[in-house]
Amino acid sequence: MDLALQEAESVEGIEKDGPPGGTGPGEKPRSLWSDAWHQLRRNPVFIISSLMILFLVIISIWPQLIASGDPLQCDLSKSQQGSSPGHPFGYDTQGCDVYTRTVYGARASITVGVCATLGAAFLGSLLGGLAGFFGGWSDALLSRVADIFFGIPVVLGGLVFLSVVTSTTVWPVVGFIVLLGWPQIARIGRGSVITAKQNDYVQAARALGAGNSRMMLRHVAPNAIAPVIVVATIALGTYIALEATLSFLGVGLRPPTVSWGIDISNAASQIRNAPHMLLWPAGALSLTVLAFIMLGDAVRDALDPKLR
Repeated sequence: MDLALQEAESVEGIEKDGPPGGTGPGEKPRSLWSDAWHQLRRNPVFIISSLMILFLVIISIWPQLIASGDPLQCDLSKSQQGSSPGHPFGYDTQGCDVYTRTVYGARASITVGVCATLGAAFLGSLLGGLAGFFGGWSDALLSRVADIFFGIPVVLGGLVFLSVVTSTTVWPVVGFIVLLGWPQIARIGRGSVITAKQNDYVQAARALGAGNSRMMLRHVAPNAIAPVIVVATIALGTYIALEATLSFLGVGLRPPTVSWGIDISNAASQIRNAPHMLLWPAGALSLTVLAFIMLGDAVRDALDPKLR
């Protein structure tokens, strides 16, 4: 009798409190975003990639925290010399400190990656969302324009577009990446909006007399933005690699801007004589791209319930 009573009390307590995790009847269920954040905090890939990205952002804003030298101050008498006290990465062909240039090179790459991603995500999600929501001729027009941009080879387009630009700032490169990057996000956003607007709560809002702007901002956009965030996060690392590729070919960033792509281009011809000139900026570029791809994978796993 006592054992049966204890079991009954245990079952009653479970029914009142619900199972652990906040999904039982006794607790308010978590939303998609809170559930995704709960998953991300337990994902070691997200933690490692976030710490790496945080470090890169800090040194891109304040590179003097870990590099006290001037990346443009060079001494030809030290050309291609190896590591020495105070200069662990050695010197490049012009006698510039490779360590200082590697640290300062993060600023250009992070700036291009973040600005290009924000621009492509905003333009692509706006055009794709409007086309997916209204359909008709706007949807057909967007699809045909996107197909045209998809048919342009990225590297060849960069060689043609940026070869006529004389500016040494990052903005021509950002503009080119946005120009060729928005169709991918627009296609993802269009499909996500088409799926979201077919849900029952959107149809109910329409039946209650909600306008198009209210349905877009309050009901469709919050439930269709997740795939765009995932694609944009992964694309950020791709855009950083694209900037380095264009700079390596001589049409991206130009001196006196400090860039990993420029340093890799200058060191490519001296890889046998002074491999340290190439390994350090190339390693920093690879780790940066890897960090953003890892972050995108973690966000995708958290926002897609099918992958859990």
